[in-house]
Amino acid sequence: MSAISSFTCILDTAEETQKIAEKLAGFCKIGDCIVLHGDLGAGKTTFARGFIQSLTGADEEIVSPTFTLVQTYTIAGGGEIWHCDLYRLKSKHELLELGLDEAFSENITLIEWPEIAQDLFPKNVINVTLAIEGQGRRITLSGSKDIMEKLNKL
Repeated sequence: MSAISSFTCILDTAEETQKIAEKLAGFCKIGDCIVLHGDLGAGKTTFARGFIQSLTGADEEIVSPTFTLVQTYTIAGGGEIWHCDLYRLKSKHELLELGLDEAFSENITLIEWPEIAQDLFPKNVINVTLAIEGQGRRITLSGSKDIMEKLNKL
C-alpha cells in the first residue's frame, strides 16, 4: 500500500484558490475522487468552481449543491464531474440512493462535506483541506504516494 503524503501552502486570494484547483484538475481522470474538507467559508466552493470550470471549458456559475445534493457537469472531451454536497445527509443509506458508488467508477467526483462517505471512497482519493488563515486560506493536499507525485508537480 502506498504511503500517505501531503503538502501545504498559503493562498492569498480566491483567484489563487481557483488556480490551484485548475492545476489539480489538469491531471485528474475518470475514477478520481476529490474530497473537500473545511469549515463554512473556508473556500470549498471556490475551489470546486475553479476545478469544474477548467474541465468543462464553461464560465457558468458554479454553486455548492447544498439542496440538490448532486450537480453534474459535462467534461470537455467526454465524461462527467459529479459535484456533491453531503452536508445534509444523515445516513450512509442515503449515499446509495444518490448512486455515489457508481459515480466513483464512471465520473470524476468532487465532494464537499465528505465525512459521512469516508469508508466508501476509492483508493485514488485526493484530500483537499482548506482553512481560513488571516485574510487568505491554508490549503493542504494529500493522497497516496502516486497521487502526491502528481500533486508535487503543481
